[in-house]
Amino acid sequence: MNPKITKVRTRMQRNTERIAALQEENKELQKELTALENLEIVGMVREIGMTPDQLTALLSGIRPDSSAKEATTSVEKPE
Repeated sequence: MNPKITKVRTRMQRNTERIAALQEENKELQKELTALENLEIVGMVREIGMTPDQLTALLSGIRPDSSAKEATTSVEKPE
């Protein structure tokens, strides 16, 4: 077999292994980031003395309005 083909296949295999390792590292970093963000959020909520029920009520009250989404997706076409 052509040595260039073998070399390219070997490099491709190494790259595939590196990519897999980096993807696994990114998954772990994403978990760590989420945990840190969650801790920060909990700290802010505790800092202002809000109860879990109060937080739920607050977040329920600021959800994006679904009617605004409908208005942008149902644009009438001119005839």
